[in-house]
Amino acid sequence: MNIQPTSEEISRYLDEDVGDGDLTAQIIPPEQFAEAQVICRQPAVLCGQAWFDAVFHHLNPNIQIDWHIQEATSIPAGTVLCTLKGPARALLTGERTALNLLQTLSATATESKRYADAVANTDCKILDTRKTIPGLRMAQKYAVSCGGCLNHRIGLFDAILIKENHILAAGSIAQAIKKARQIADVQVEIEVENLTEFDQALQAKPDRIMLDNFSLGDLHTAVQRNAGQIELEASGNITLSNIGQIAQTGVDFISIGALTKNIRAIDLSMRIRMENYG
Repeated sequence: MNIQPTSEEISRYLDEDVGDGDLTAQIIPPEQFAEAQVICRQPAVLCGQAWFDAVFHHLNPNIQIDWHIQEATSIPAGTVLCTLKGPARALLTGERTALNLLQTLSATATESKRYADAVANTDCKILDTRKTIPGLRMAQKYAVSCGGCLNHRIGLFDAILIKENHILAAGSIAQAIKKARQIADVQVEIEVENLTEFDQALQAKPDRIMLDNFSLGDLHTAVQRNAGQIELEASGNITLSNIGQIAQTGVDFISIGALTKNIRAIDLSMRIRMENYG
């Protein structure tokens, strides 16, 4: 996945911080130029350059940004990520919004890489979920891909995922899958909570079955009964400490909400030096 932030998105991000104007920045003469460096204070996977650039260029298209590290690169603590040059007011006004986006997307990519690395010796792939920060879904899903994981459905519109309440409303697992096939030509997945439901789903032949909170023993059993017929996805209470064992059961995918919802922002700082360039 490779996406770019829209002008409308950047305007919205800046509006919540700048409002009618940056009052503090007005203490700086409008003609004052400055140079700034962004430093990463901890190991991370860099992600979000396009969002960072868009914030500053929205404020002033003449700001120069020179990235020293490529997107999706793993970096050690103390790395200088980029150098900026331009009007001091614009640099100071955009600092917080730009860093917020960069630290959040880098955190998502960093967490994703941890999970991808944990199953690197298996054929299992890690998927994200819809448990994203409101307003940042596409950006976070892009960050997940930068970390080496894959995207599940984007939203409620591009795939069908039948859960417990859907099954109850439809009448049965078989009926739910049958009705789903009549709605749209998209992937149909169904969530099951035990082996009895799994057997029913297997007979109804969805495109994928989500095994929710299955024990390791039941995961092994489901994989054996499936015999490669349908894609299998494990989900629920999966952490870095147990994901390796789950991947080794033979499931095709593991979905992890923590990739996007349990992240901790990467520690970044921007240091400005005032200097007249002309």
